Amino acid sequence: MISFNKIVNKLSKKWWKIIFKEDIFELIDPEKKQEKSNFLDKAVYKLKALNMIISLKSGVYIVPDEDDLKLNEVDLLEKYYIKLLKKYITYYVWNDYFISGNKALQIHLKDYWVSKKIHIISRSLDKKIKVWDYEIIFKTISMTEKWKKLNLYSRFSRFVDTKQVDDIELKIANLELALLQSALVVDTFEWIDINLLTKTIKKYSKYFKKEIFEELAQFKFVMSFNRLKEISRNIDKNLYENFLDIIKKNWWLFIWEWLRKI
Repeated sequence: MISFNKIVNKLSKKWWKIIFKEDIFELIDPEKKQEKSNFLDKAVYKLKALNMIISLKSGVYIVPDEDDLKLNEVDLLEKYYIKLLKKYITYYVWNDYFISGNKALQIHLKDYWVSKKIHIISRSLDKKIKVWDYEIIFKTISMTEKWKKLNLYSRFSRFVDTKQVDDIELKIANLELALLQSALVVDTFEWIDINLLTKTIKKYSKYFKKEIFEELAQFKFVMSFNRLKEISRNIDKNLYENFLDIIKKNWWLFIWEWLRKI
């Protein structure tokens, strides 16, 4: 087991600014976590007292620089929220994920403000993480096909882009998938952001790929296509007709969903 001074020295050299309690364990003695838990608690207390770490929530810390020590908690969280998001993603699902819906669409629009909720599609994890008033929501996605429930992660992972946000690499739903997801009600307590959909359509109407929308139609984005058709009606005639054509080609899906009252 290393001394407290060596922990401080190692921590000061960490390039990754967000750390979990487990990371401090790794600095002490990763093979004897249970035996060293009392030492760890004391070390965390001392590190916080010395401003070597700042607590965001239980077990989650920032390794601050001098400028960080001048920030209040709100500004500090906003400054490091993207790093915290990537830290959680890496910790829980590694590379099997993509950011979906509104946040993905905002990133396409180069809008990186901290969202109250960020939805992340994963292969096998359903979990909500709360950080103050913010939520990071991991979820799986599936559909019933021939009476079987199918996990759709591998199918949707073909429609993913990689973007750089504050030097952090994030996987997000591509423009077409993000648009369709943003036009769906995913939470009974959230309204669909019509302004976001309208802004995206106005900016990218000439760049959407109809063939991608046609591929995604099989996943029953019924209400999405109907909403997007109406929004695009007075913005881009060709896009409006593309949506209308997709609805006509897949009429049986739309009728089936209507019969099920979806």
